[in-house]
Amino acid sequence: MALSVDSSWYRWQGQVKDNFFQTPSESTPLLSVAKERQSYNLSQQRIVFPNNKIFHEDWAKVSKFYSGNRIHTTKYTLFNFLPRNLFEQFHRWANLYFLFLVIINWMPSIEVFHREITMLPLAIVLLIIMVKDGVEDYKKYRFDRGINSANIQIYEKKEQNYVQKQWKDVRVGDFVQLHCNEIIPADILLLFSSDPSGVCHLETANLDGETNLKQRRVVKGFWHKEPQFKPELFQNKIVCEKPNNNLSKFKGYMEHPDQTRTGLNSESLLLRGCTIRNTEVVVGIVIYAGHETKAMLNNSGPRYKRSKIERRMNIDIFFCMGILFLMCLFGAIGHGLWKGTFSEIPPFDVPDADGTFPSIALQCFYMFLTMIILLQTLIPISLYVSIELVKLGQVFFLHNDIDLYDEEVDLSIQCRALNITEDLGQIQYIFSDKTGTLTENKMVFRRCTIMGNEFSHQENAKRLETQRELDSDDEDWTKYQYGVLPGFGTVRSPGGANPLRRSQSARAHFQSHARNRSVGRWDNSQSPVAFSSTIEKDVAPDQGLLTKVKDAAFKLETLTSHRVTKPSLSTGSSITDFFLALAICNSVMVSTTTEPRQRVTIPPQMKSLGASLEKIHQLFQRLKLSSLSQSFSSTAPSDLGESLGSNPTVVDSDEQDESSGNSCGYSTDAGYQSSSKEEVVAKQNMEAKSRSLEDVLDSVIPEPEFYYEAESPDEAALVHAARAYNFTLVSRTPEQVTVRLPQGTLLTFDLLYTLGFDSVRKRMSVIVRHPLTGEIIVYTKGADCVIMDLLEDPARDPVAEKKLRKIQAKTQKHLDWYARDGLRTLCIAKKVLKEEDFHRWANFRREAEASLENREELLMETAQRLETQLTLLGATGIEDRLQEGVPDTIAALREAGIQIWVLTGDKQETAVNIAYSCKLLDQTDTVYTINTESQETCESILNCALEEVKRCYNTSKAEHKFFGICLPSQELSSPVEAAGPDIGLVIDGKTLNVIFQGNLEKKFLELTKYCRSVLCCRSTPLQKSMVVKLVRDKLKVMTLSIGDGANDVSMIQAADIGIGISGQEGMQAVMSSDFAISRFKHLKKLLLVHGHWCYSRLARMVVYYFYKNVCYVNLLFWYQFFCGFSGTTMIDYWQTIFFNLFFTSLPPLIFGVLDKDISAETLLALPELYRSGQNSKFYKMSTFWIAIMDAFYQSLICFFIPYLTYKDSDIGVFTFGTPINTISLTTILLHQAMEMKTWTFIHGVVLMASFLFYFAVSLLYNATCVTCNSPTNPYWIMERQMSDPVFYLVCFLTPVVALLPRYFLLALQGTCGNSPFLKAQKLDRLPKEKKELAIQEWRRQRERLSTAQQAAPSPGNASLGHLQVPHFTEQDPCPGHMGYNQSSPSSSARPSPDEHLLQPSGAKAFGMFKGPQIGSPRGSKRGSHRRSQSSLTV
Repeated sequence: MALSVDSSWYRWQGQVKDNFFQTPSESTPLLSVAKERQSYNLSQQRIVFPNNKIFHEDWAKVSKFYSGNRIHTTKYTLFNFLPRNLFEQFHRWANLYFLFLVIINWMPSIEVFHREITMLPLAIVLLIIMVKDGVEDYKKYRFDRGINSANIQIYEKKEQNYVQKQWKDVRVGDFVQLHCNEIIPADILLLFSSDPSGVCHLETANLDGETNLKQRRVVKGFWHKEPQFKPELFQNKIVCEKPNNNLSKFKGYMEHPDQTRTGLNSESLLLRGCTIRNTEVVVGIVIYAGHETKAMLNNSGPRYKRSKIERRMNIDIFFCMGILFLMCLFGAIGHGLWKGTFSEIPPFDVPDADGTFPSIALQCFYMFLTMIILLQTLIPISLYVSIELVKLGQVFFLHNDIDLYDEEVDLSIQCRALNITEDLGQIQYIFSDKTGTLTENKMVFRRCTIMGNEFSHQENAKRLETQRELDSDDEDWTKYQYGVLPGFGTVRSPGGANPLRRSQSARAHFQSHARNRSVGRWDNSQSPVAFSSTIEKDVAPDQGLLTKVKDAAFKLETLTSHRVTKPSLSTGSSITDFFLALAICNSVMVSTTTEPRQRVTIPPQMKSLGASLEKIHQLFQRLKLSSLSQSFSSTAPSDLGESLGSNPTVVDSDEQDESSGNSCGYSTDAGYQSSSKEEVVAKQNMEAKSRSLEDVLDSVIPEPEFYYEAESPDEAALVHAARAYNFTLVSRTPEQVTVRLPQGTLLTFDLLYTLGFDSVRKRMSVIVRHPLTGEIIVYTKGADCVIMDLLEDPARDPVAEKKLRKIQAKTQKHLDWYARDGLRTLCIAKKVLKEEDFHRWANFRREAEASLENREELLMETAQRLETQLTLLGATGIEDRLQEGVPDTIAALREAGIQIWVLTGDKQETAVNIAYSCKLLDQTDTVYTINTESQETCESILNCALEEVKRCYNTSKAEHKFFGICLPSQELSSPVEAAGPDIGLVIDGKTLNVIFQGNLEKKFLELTKYCRSVLCCRSTPLQKSMVVKLVRDKLKVMTLSIGDGANDVSMIQAADIGIGISGQEGMQAVMSSDFAISRFKHLKKLLLVHGHWCYSRLARMVVYYFYKNVCYVNLLFWYQFFCGFSGTTMIDYWQTIFFNLFFTSLPPLIFGVLDKDISAETLLALPELYRSGQNSKFYKMSTFWIAIMDAFYQSLICFFIPYLTYKDSDIGVFTFGTPINTISLTTILLHQAMEMKTWTFIHGVVLMASFLFYFAVSLLYNATCVTCNSPTNPYWIMERQMSDPVFYLVCFLTPVVALLPRYFLLALQGTCGNSPFLKAQKLDRLPKEKKELAIQEWRRQRERLSTAQQAAPSPGNASLGHLQVPHFTEQDPCPGHMGYNQSSPSSSARPSPDEHLLQPSGAKAFGMFKGPQIGSPRGSKRGSHRRSQSSLTV
């Protein structure tokens, strides 16, 4: 990184030569005067001229090329609705097929049915879909009309004033005036704000779901103008990028009349859909309008995905078309053979118009087409409509499941993709984010280390434990609170606005401000701003550190601007800088607690905050704290290497680190008790005096109440931590930030620059001018892996170098402890700039900001140049607790046969510790860690690991076969299901790059097949999506991605099913997802219950549809053998049409929506039942062909039993066809009844209603239709049949014979079947008590089997012991063995980039962690996986 930064700096120097102090317009080629003569290319960039008198002609020429602000999200108009809808519907092959049948049926020589009748099924299907699409589109039209008609103030140049118009009248270049609480109609560049600081506050909830107010600034050079903005005086033109959908990026420049330019970025752009808050008036110029706005470009809506069943169904439809082709070909050949038996032309043949008869070959071709029309219902046209209706019903029950509703946030599951519900029951791989998905994303400050001294914050740990206990009765208390005091918020004292202090409240967890949302519900348990719950705000400070903070802050106030600006190496100044960095190195905005919230931009007056420095000194004298001050000075070290005093929480020496056992710097109560009696008494006196000081200060300096509105929970946690140590962030403006010190003094820093956080730099910085010393200071915070590489190298001073090395080593050691505890770590650093260095850097920064080409690269280079040679201040550990139910959910999903991968950007140790906590990794697992940047090294590791793992599984399979354990290898979908050692894989982002760039994907995937869990750490959003696509495409498996942040969007969109969690990181993940839930634990029921139901219902319904249509069509085919293959039918064509449309359409719908093959309780208790969906148990090639063969058999029975019954009788054609039609209907309905696993009142009513409806329609139709089908008419046929006893006998016996084989197989399967699925169905029939006992016994048997497999002679462990052999070097690149290189303590804490880690969990620890595992009370259990364990050198 250093090389790239230096080389970029040289490029800058070569670019500007010696003109360091020239203006941006003179020094940057992009901004040179030569640009004045350029001709703007509208295809490459956008030029915006203001709509005023000065630029009216230019505006009129250019604005016509840009979109207006009228939006239309509708798909159709009144004129194109019919043709466009039909065009889209005929994209389906089935609709085209039936259209082809309608066309050929209009040919006179082929006509089978009446032409109009053939059109009826297709017309009904098209009409239903057309009505549904029309209703949906009309709703969008009404919504669009309401938005386009909203009022807005637009500047009118003729009247030279703002005129009220509608949103649809806004054009690019118009000046728009907005007031507080108004919604922004287009993307507007901010030119004026009534705020004195030139800022505008936005609520972006409509875009990203975040309720925090965002800050936008007026374009540089405009907010110092007059109190009112005058559009006629605006003489600038704007050049910017073309419209795009990136919400966080915007680049351009404003060209002034003197040809100078001002850079523009997203900080000055107000996006459409946002709401103006806490700002009275703003004025801006429209940059993008209508569908070119960023919000509209991001509004893609629900995406259409084809489910796995739909893809399988299309294949089976082609099979049905093949069957249809063979039947029609057979019919055509049969017709030709039958015609050949006549020696002369039969009398029933009709000649052509010229009196000639067609040849037999041509007649066979006509008969082929006729048979296609006759047997057309073999392709189920109504299946598509039925599937859409069934999925709507499934989504309705999903949305109304109370178990998937989160009362805390008032959110239920959202189904954004309506056509892939059945895929939820076939998931094989889950890719999950960690932060906010597995964890709560509630960041709680937990520990910190300053200048190599660690503070354990035991009081804070006890508070968090108490908090967890209070969480258990949170719901009951909330209900009580709502029921008794619905408007209860913060308890306030009569004389002020301060909430109850923690010491005064026994239920601090429930202190919050009441806020009524627009949805009309009480939300007292929620804070008005994100990341400000009680558990996040109330940080209990470490008493030892608090004492040192007060002394350090007091010394800070004695600084003056006349002191030498030299970086201080004292611990006291470092403590002050550490907490100042926590308070100001962020983008947190301060707002009031009153409603509506207002920004705090002006610090409170000193008289309201407290006394002056003299009064504070008097307080110290009155309280006689000279001894305390003396103790402060005695404990404050004067140099960098001294300790922080007698704080028992600090471990100073390396010897103490290695001999401290499990303490590892964690303070314990025993540590305090070991002090002498005098020390205890002195400490008690000190605490008493401290409390007296606090009480006096609080009486003189009442602390105001603020809300901190942060863009991330990490920022909020650090600001709350600084406030706990009385470094209170009081106000923030674009130019200044004010901090209140522990003694009440306000320090206002000039905010010179803010370099925001990004995923490439992994850090953020602020540049401020110190109000007391006048120094220009850079405060930086970021990931430890980045900050540690940017620290200064004091080679000139050996003493200082030694001290800094020692501090860095200790800090790194503490960071390792934090990570193993699952804490999120951040490093804090600073840098003091010289005036000339800062001005030179600022010139380059302005040039980069004004650049339109390569702007992002230039900004990155300037930021990297600044953030070097940093001085380490310390580090923080922030706890992100697991969500409720995550371990149980992961355990259940793994029992269901789902492979779970965690793809996170967090550091490796933190992710591994969370993986153990959530049961993703087990204590007995063999965990491999691969960290390397070398392709050869990575390839040799993968080869060696694969060799070892395959040897383990091969031995395991042989032994399991020998002992007779019933796990046939041919039924295993992956090696993980075989008996063998449980293996986990941990890999980092750099190694993933090597795998993707080195064509090692195949070996990587082969290794992951043997791993029951995989952790990808330090991975970028792009790497996440690449991993998902790799597994999905190469392994051909069903994948699901789940995440909650914007960095998870690409991963969510890459998977077969994307699930967004509506957490604290906005709604971008939700907007890109197919389903949205509020908790990870909801995934358990969503997949195991609803996923299984949706799949089993829809799969069996599709198979039933194929069976039903083939069975019915075959009746017409068998009749062709008795009518010379002439294409005639024995069933009236109206009956044929009504059969599929009405008589047999409703029962499959009810079956697809309501049927439950297994109850929800059993599915949740026995997750392994989910495997039936993974294996496509209900719908695959075998089930399809079994259904087809069953349909052929039943059609034979339903045709030939009536045929044999009425043989040699004189009944008519329709008289013969009526009992066949009735028998087939009865058989098909009874077949449906046999498929139903759940019987309710609705099921019975629908089946009986369908049967009775058939008789009612038939009786009515036969009674009224006298000449409907001349010369053969169905008049009074059903009435005569129902008076014949033979009809009833045939209709009773034939279905019994037809269904007897299926009934026998089902009975035999239910009696002798031993599959888990059949066992679970039997359990559901037991009484509740017996069912619970049987499930418990089932689980115990499974656990005993698992224990027996693990207790058997472990070939895995024996084989893995093969790894522990002498190490090999680069000269021996890949021997048959892998060895460990014992690392030194210094190298173990931070491996070099060339090193990689590959260790099994059973391996012995080396390096600084040899011997007993230290650093965590859980070390003996989780010590099997540590980053600083032995590293493998190849």
